[in-house]
Amino acid sequence: MGNGALSGAVIAVAGAGGPAGRATLLRLAEAGATVVGADNDPERLAEAVDAARYASGGATVTGETVDLLNLDATRDWANRTEKEFGRVDGLVHLVGGWRGSETFTKTNLDDWDLLELLLIRTVQHTSLAFHEAIQRSDRGRYVLISAAGATKPTAGNASYAAAKAAAEAWTLALADYFRKAGGEQGPTSAAAILVVKALVHDAMRAERPNAKFAGFTDVKDLAEAIAGVWDKPAAEVNGNRLWLTEKP
Repeated sequence: MGNGALSGAVIAVAGAGGPAGRATLLRLAEAGATVVGADNDPERLAEAVDAARYASGGATVTGETVDLLNLDATRDWANRTEKEFGRVDGLVHLVGGWRGSETFTKTNLDDWDLLELLLIRTVQHTSLAFHEAIQRSDRGRYVLISAAGATKPTAGNASYAAAKAAAEAWTLALADYFRKAGGEQGPTSAAAILVVKALVHDAMRAERPNAKFAGFTDVKDLAEAIAGVWDKPAAEVNGNRLWLTEKP
């Protein structure tokens, strides 16, 4: 494992217990990184961590239950991670959630209350908690997963699209921090946005064998793209939307 492209890197993954998190933990571990996952579901997280450890041949993959809606708890997680492993080279934000409506008129603003927490507040907290450690790294990356709907919202997805757009704006502000911190030499760390239409995984295909999932990104392909953000120079990815589906 020591010869991987991310050998020696320490990468935190928020929302590590879901299908995208499982794929990402495994891919980063395969690349040689020490991976530190967090999720609010301890059982789901433990399964994801164990699967990544086993499949990657015993790489260092850890997990802990963290309330990412609590800024102090998120900062404690960031500080513990840097103290234990000596550095933090990235944070991958995979906290998700979706609510939609039949029409714009039928939008339920209770959905906004939930999505604002899941899709915006967790981005705010993880970026505020980790940005200084990421900037101290010589290859730091903050990676947000966003949706094409943030660029072209549909009537029934107003709350979801608006939340994703706000998360993108916040991440672009973080990118500006990295740009300014780099000075004339350019940024050494980066905040990047990976844009998908939606995600698909094996269990979804098994449940709907006749569905085509047109334009969807497989979680394994997403994990590959996440790892690839570290392959590119910071200046090339900082503040950019990297599209994994067709632009709307």
